[in-house]
Amino acid sequence: MKDIFLLDLDETLVDFSRAEERNFYESLAFAGVKADGRMYGRFHEINDALWKSLERGEIGREALKVRRFEKLFRAYGIEADAEKVSAFYYRNFQNFCFPFRGSENFLKKLSTRGRVYIVTNGGTEIQHAHVKIAGFERFLSGMFISEEIGFDKPMSEFATHVEEHIPDYERARAVWIGDSLTSDMVCAKSVGIDFILYLPHTMSVPYGGLVARNYSEILSLLDKM
Repeated sequence: MKDIFLLDLDETLVDFSRAEERNFYESLAFAGVKADGRMYGRFHEINDALWKSLERGEIGREALKVRRFEKLFRAYGIEADAEKVSAFYYRNFQNFCFPFRGSENFLKKLSTRGRVYIVTNGGTEIQHAHVKIAGFERFLSGMFISEEIGFDKPMSEFATHVEEHIPDYERARAVWIGDSLTSDMVCAKSVGIDFILYLPHTMSVPYGGLVARNYSEILSLLDKM
């Protein structure tokens, strides 16, 4: 029976994309730039690519924060201070959190089955603020945030740190749940624990393991494990 649940936060429990878009427009307005949908789309592409680079160990977190705006401003010929906009963007992100429908009830049910831990690559202040805004705190036994512990997903050190800091931890009792094959699945595999890929929006991916399309399906899968 599984009673140790390791859950990703962004795009698993909260709508990161929606928060990113809101924050993007406010941050560009701070810089005196009137952004449009095309510009936001380009920023999303740049940001996503840089986070994938972070996962591969090709760029550091602090460099990423500024580089995404440098690349965007260069692409559009915008004369703005990337470091100042980056700092505003980071601070302002703490104000936007949009929990997915049913996420609170899902966590409530999950917490009656065992201990729930957040495992996330997000920034420390941002993720703590989002969990508080969403009202998730009362259902959690702890949080593991990459910026806080010094290792990024999917580094094996991240997963090992999680295991070493959960009391009475046993791999057979643990399951990792998240939306990413390049970070969450890799972490679970690195320590040999079960993994559930959460795909509420994507039609299909080249993955033959356990997949859930909604929170009810996650609970159903857990019933069989």
